Amino acid sequence: MKDLPIRSTLIIFATIGTALWFYPHTLGHIYIYEINNTLILDVTIYILDFLYRGRDFQRFWVLEVIARAPYFSFISVLHFRESLGLRGEEHIYLMKEHFYQALNETEHLEEMETRGGNEYWIDRFFAKHLVLLYYWIMVAYYFISPIDAYDINMKIEKHAYETYVKYSAYHPEDAKIAEIANDELEHARELKLAMSMIT
Repeated sequence: MKDLPIRSTLIIFATIGTALWFYPHTLGHIYIYEINNTLILDVTIYILDFLYRGRDFQRFWVLEVIARAPYFSFISVLHFRESLGLRGEEHIYLMKEHFYQALNETEHLEEMETRGGNEYWIDRFFAKHLVLLYYWIMVAYYFISPIDAYDINMKIEKHAYETYVKYSAYHPEDAKIAEIANDELEHARELKLAMSMIT
């Protein structure tokens, strides 16, 4: 049972890697990357639901560790493109937006730490290793196709919103969680705007 997080992590990585190979062809009006992004997210959610059943704050902490990685990835790629002289009209806006999104997710992370989300070493081990790989996958994904990277991250933010809303339904007195849920929904809207800017 101790090696379950490692096996789960490998399944997530294999799924993400497979999805990138199919990238992106069209089936009528449905894009393969949208199907793959949904599949990746569904598999990841299933694994996290299984691993963190009944451990809300540990799950929230892991999600917040992971939530910052795409924004760091986006900023890294934007800086790289800037260095090559490939700055677009939306470049400065996106750099600022992703910086503030990463900062906001860090505030959420710190809130979960005050609630004991990072108390157990296995959760820290799992999250830190998962986020390292996820960061580099998102760097590649964003470099190859920013729209696809925004799409999966928008889906992740919507899922985070739904997760916090479910918790709030059972704990309406927890105003901070409701505030974090609204932040996640706002991030999803910001990512949708970013997608529209670069199409």
